[in-house]
Amino acid sequence: MKVQHILNTKGTRVVTIPAHQSVRAALVLFVEHNIGSLVVVDENDRPIGLLSERNLIRAAVANEDLFSQPVDALMTQEMIIGAPDADIKAIAHTMTEKRTRHVLVMEDGQLAGIISIGDVVKAQRDRYQGEVYTLETMLLSQEA
Repeated sequence: MKVQHILNTKGTRVVTIPAHQSVRAALVLFVEHNIGSLVVVDENDRPIGLLSERNLIRAAVANEDLFSQPVDALMTQEMIIGAPDADIKAIAHTMTEKRTRHVLVMEDGQLAGIISIGDVVKAQRDRYQGEVYTLETMLLSQEA
């Protein structure tokens, strides 16, 4: 199974935020879109980092002036990048090893989507359920 399968199911829409925007603006986007991370982009809309709820929680503990800071002061700059034709098992392994919850999907230098660890787990679960159903159907047809 490929990353493209997940994108076909969930869509390719990615919520982004310019690096200079405030944390308060990021919080509004989190709530408005019911998401847990934002892709931070430069002035040319190229991804330069990820801002997650986890980033905000850690910053809130250490900083009283959190809401007026720009998001690029808090974002994670190390991004994991995948391609639409990447294998889901390989992506799952990388996410586990790197302890990251999101992978940006890039195609021809453009942001093509974002997948979360939840998306990967759901795709694997759905595949296994399909295999179980197929095996059960085969067994029942042999018994008949």
